[in-house]
Amino acid sequence: MNKTISQGAFTSKDLLYISGWLGILFITWTFMHGADKYLELTPAALGKYLPVKWFLLLHITAGGGALVLGPLQFWGRLQRNARLHRLIGYLYLLAILSSSICAVVLASTSAYALGWAYAFSLQIWVSVWITTTFLAWWLAMKRRFKQHKDWMVRSYLVTLAFVVSGLILKMPWVETLGSFTIVGPSFFWLGWSVPLYLYEVIKVCKP
Repeated sequence: MNKTISQGAFTSKDLLYISGWLGILFITWTFMHGADKYLELTPAALGKYLPVKWFLLLHITAGGGALVLGPLQFWGRLQRNARLHRLIGYLYLLAILSSSICAVVLASTSAYALGWAYAFSLQIWVSVWITTTFLAWWLAMKRRFKQHKDWMVRSYLVTLAFVVSGLILKMPWVETLGSFTIVGPSFFWLGWSVPLYLYEVIKVCKP
């Protein structure tokens, strides 16, 4: 391993990255643990997902992997080791490729059980997810690393939207607004579009 990583004291910025990553790891574990019922693989547990159960399980597993791997791409200590940074990047890309393909299937089939608006919001979401991630990869291949970093941030913001929208939908005050079928699509849009909007504003305002 690169000596710049294996040696030297951790800085406060390193500790902040580690703390944030551990927080995301815990939240990811919590969300995935909440999907344990699907592992029973019974009609009662899977409900509308029964015909697409393997797509559902791969979507959840690979999506969790992308959530955990994403922050490591931005940690300066790991970025200094080009080989390790590239490996984590390919694993992140593979996780999103697997999860997004499954998401396309789910959004085009079982999602319609909850209505057109619900399915459409997921279809747009996964389209943005695939696009931002593809552009991040393509720019890296072109060695346009500054733009690559920008699109990696966008890709991860869309990835993180699964957690953002999930947490918001679990808030008690949101439950008073109406059923999940009614309010869900709006918060799905909010989960990725608002963070992307704020990122663009911050980029413009940054000196």
